[in-house]
Amino acid sequence: MTIGGEDDQTMASVRPQSLMFSFLGVYALDRDIAVYSGSVIDVFARLGVSEEAVRSTLARMVKRNLLSRHPRGRKVYFGLTPHAVQVLEDGRRRVWETGAVNRDWDGTWTLVGFSLPDSRRSTRHDLRSRLIWNGFGLLQSGLWIAPGAKDVSDVLASLDLGDHVTVLTATAFKPTEAADLVRKAFDLEQIARRYRSFLGQWDVPRPVPGAPDDLARQLLLHTDWLQLVRQDPHLPAEHLPRDWPAIRAEQVFHALAREYESRAAGLAATVLDELAL
Repeated sequence: MTIGGEDDQTMASVRPQSLMFSFLGVYALDRDIAVYSGSVIDVFARLGVSEEAVRSTLARMVKRNLLSRHPRGRKVYFGLTPHAVQVLEDGRRRVWETGAVNRDWDGTWTLVGFSLPDSRRSTRHDLRSRLIWNGFGLLQSGLWIAPGAKDVSDVLASLDLGDHVTVLTATAFKPTEAADLVRKAFDLEQIARRYRSFLGQWDVPRPVPGAPDDLARQLLLHTDWLQLVRQDPHLPAEHLPRDWPAIRAEQVFHALAREYESRAAGLAATVLDELAL
């Protein structure tokens, strides 16, 4: 999506819907507005996303009850639905409040155990995917754990698990050590590798040099970071290596977010056609 070389591949690898969530989280959340589709297309052109891809993404998000249409003459504006607000607020909490490093762990674990018959293989797959997405790791067959006390009612909703699932909170007692649980249930090297990849892209003198301006860089940065922290199980800091790369990665994200914010907002103001709701 940028001019030449690896940056084309880097930007092209970001899904338009992921970028759309970042865009809406920065420029629509907490504002009673809808945005003209044509101006969204203009913003995404800076990222190399085609008009067709933007229109397709907007249409899919309408079908998923994430956006609502607001026709005005020949223009169509798109606003957030309550469902979208909920999703975006969750993303904002992960980015700005939860963060990448868990320094406030109280020693509690949430345990989810389940056993489903082979006839419900697809349900089992969906449940595993939801648990991973919500920071759970597989400790042993059928038993998943996550640090802290987690309300998993939304995770389990709609799966019709009945008596097939058990949810508990617990603390480790000897001979079990919390550090052993972290090591057994979570792939620390894979998590660290993702943060090192982020640093390799952003902790450099000129991040994404092919991006045309700070509005493009801002949306790419927020998208990369949100995808990263959404995959992070938020493990207790005391049981992670001293040189855990998430610490530096979080510092880099905050510094760049502040650096891009003002100029990006100025550019967005000149491009976006907004409708007050």
